[in-house]
Amino acid sequence: MLKKIREKLAELATHRDEDRAEGGFTLIELMVVVLIIAILIAIAIPTFLGARQRAQNRAAQSNLRNALTAEKTFYTDAEAYTDVVATMAGIEPSLTWNAGAGAQDIVGVAISGAGDVVCVETVSASGTTYALKDVATGAGAGTYYHSGAACDTVNNGAGWDTDFN
Repeated sequence: MLKKIREKLAELATHRDEDRAEGGFTLIELMVVVLIIAILIAIAIPTFLGARQRAQNRAAQSNLRNALTAEKTFYTDAEAYTDVVATMAGIEPSLTWNAGAGAQDIVGVAISGAGDVVCVETVSASGTTYALKDVATGAGAGTYYHSGAACDTVNNGAGWDTDFN
């Protein structure tokens, strides 16, 4: 009888060891998984935020190009640029116009006294100011781009480039 009891106890002990071996994850294993997930998140968030900022900047630059196209449309008819908000809104109604400085989602427009130079500017949602200037006549004729500064209808020098950087 004692022999049978010993056999049963040994059998129960074997089942307990097998149950422990097939149990859940250990605390260390769970902590390693959480650490790996945290590292992946730490890599992904800055990448996502950088992509978002680049998209906001490109949207602002696209608005400026559309604004310049609208100004050139007006120039074709009148042989001078305009800063009249109502006129520009009639040509390009998808943009919000402002005579003078631009702001976020608002295109500001300034013209030279002779009407042969136009500068449009806006601020992207990321906070960067972009300006786009077109000189219709003269030695400096052409289109100039600037980031980080406001419109300047006089100077084509430092900071103005032939494309956005």
